[in-house]
Amino acid sequence: MSVFSFERLIAWQKGRELALIIYKTTKQFLKDETFGLTSQMRRCSISIASNLAEGSGRNSYKDKARFSEIAYGSSLELLNQVILCYDFEYLNENEYLLVREKNTEVNMLIDGLYKSQMMKANQYS
Repeated sequence: MSVFSFERLIAWQKGRELALIIYKTTKQFLKDETFGLTSQMRRCSISIASNLAEGSGRNSYKDKARFSEIAYGSSLELLNQVILCYDFEYLNENEYLLVREKNTEVNMLIDGLYKSQMMKANQYS
């Protein structure tokens, strides 16, 4: 089985882990939230890893960085939703802290990837 370049990105690996956590966490949400926060959080978490994967297939570092920027935005959107879930008491403190910590880790990795890509984009332009 061949391995694609995005699969070697730590940011993508951790983003994938975050998506798995979000799917497991949202299973316990009220059925009323199926088309609300549950759906939105799942789409955000999938968007993070998906944009990193798509960006890895781009030819220019500027294009790669753009997709990393979108992934970063999705992770911030997800963080907002996690905070709201805690406020609505859909998450207990332990669940909230676990998801927030994983999301922060992903944010930092994406930020580092973005900065590296932009540095290379500026170097080769």
